[in-house]
Amino acid sequence: MIRHAKAGDREDWKGDDRQRPLTKSGARQAEALTELLNNEPIDKVLSSPFTRCVQTVEPLATARKLPVESRKDLEEGSGGESIVRLVQEFKGRHVVACTHGDLVEELLEHLIHEGLMPRSEAQTEKGSTWVLQETAGNITGARYLAAP
Repeated sequence: MIRHAKAGDREDWKGDDRQRPLTKSGARQAEALTELLNNEPIDKVLSSPFTRCVQTVEPLATARKLPVESRKDLEEGSGGESIVRLVQEFKGRHVVACTHGDLVEELLEHLIHEGLMPRSEAQTEKGSTWVLQETAGNITGARYLAAP
C-alpha cells in the first residue's frame, strides 16, 4: 500500500484536485519506488484514478511490464475499509495499490485496533509504503518502508 508521492499544494492548485500532479521531487520518489520495491514480488498494480496516484506507480508498473489498473475504491474519501476489502479480493496475490493519506491513516487505525501494530509505528509520509502480510484474506502484519 503506497501513499502517493509528493504533489503540488492543494491550496495552490487551480484546477480539479483529481488532476493535481506530482512535483519534481514527487516524480523522483515515484522513480525511486521501482528500486525500493525491487525485491518484492508484484503481479498487479492498482491505483486511485487521481493523477498523483497514477503518476506514483507508473514507473514501477512500466518496469514490471504491468498495466496500472484504476480503482475508485482507492480514491480519497473511500474509507480505510476499502483497503481491507481489496486484501480480501486479492488474497494470495502480490498487489501494489496507490492511494491517499486518509485511506492510509484509516488502514493504520484498523491495524492498531486489531493489535497488529503499536500506534507509535503509524507513519503516513507521502511516497511511503506499507507492505501488508495476508493470510486467507486477512491482514496479519505490516512492515513500513520509508519514502525514497
